[in-house]
Amino acid sequence: MCGRYASSRQPDDLVEEFEVVESRIAEPLAADYNVAPTKEVYAVVERPASREPAARDAAPQRQLRVLRWGLVPSWAKDPSIGNRMINARMETVAEKPAFRKAFATRRALLPADGYFEWYPTSQTDAKGKPVKQPFFIRPRDGGVLAMAGLYEIWRDPTRAEDDPDRFRWTCTVLTTQAEDSLGHIHDRMPLMVERERWQQWLDPSVPGDTSLLVPAAPGRLEAYPVARLVSNVRNNGPELVEPLPVEPVEAAR
Repeated sequence: MCGRYASSRQPDDLVEEFEVVESRIAEPLAADYNVAPTKEVYAVVERPASREPAARDAAPQRQLRVLRWGLVPSWAKDPSIGNRMINARMETVAEKPAFRKAFATRRALLPADGYFEWYPTSQTDAKGKPVKQPFFIRPRDGGVLAMAGLYEIWRDPTRAEDDPDRFRWTCTVLTTQAEDSLGHIHDRMPLMVERERWQQWLDPSVPGDTSLLVPAAPGRLEAYPVARLVSNVRNNGPELVEPLPVEPVEAAR
């Protein structure tokens, strides 16, 4: 599962990193070190440059957009279903009714600094439940983490035809089995898309099939414990991704 991540890069940086042709960002999002479901996030997609008839045959262009995390299928009656659609499993994404249409033609890259997972420790709280230690997992080289995502465009039937907010753009993060070095923390991890596969993943003319679902080479990520402050979504700031200080080891006497 991926239920929390960090995203602090500015739109200009993402435009350069992902070779975006057009930015559809009206107002930049604030740096967010505690991105949680239902929040707005950056997404890289490939869409027609215009909906005008003359542009329909033009090649899609790479765009940077803001989407809401929690996918709402186009057929949904109630948009609250998105609260449960924050992740799509790689193994079943081509079959699940909520995701298969998006997987076919509406794939995205969701940029992140890294993501958080919680590991149950041997300590217990006042209720006898295991105390969970959060870890931040990020690329070893400090680069951007391109998470595989899907997006949908949901039409709000309660809004007028000329209402600019009648369409809701939402997304989900694909997950896969965690590589061995991270599996002790959690058995799932976001599906990473390596740079040489960005074009194929984003291209809506490429059919959505299992050939696209290729986990990144192992060893690209590092994990370290961080403060439990991140467990409260109200906390936000760069201190959430700072490694916990290593406790000194007493020398043997």
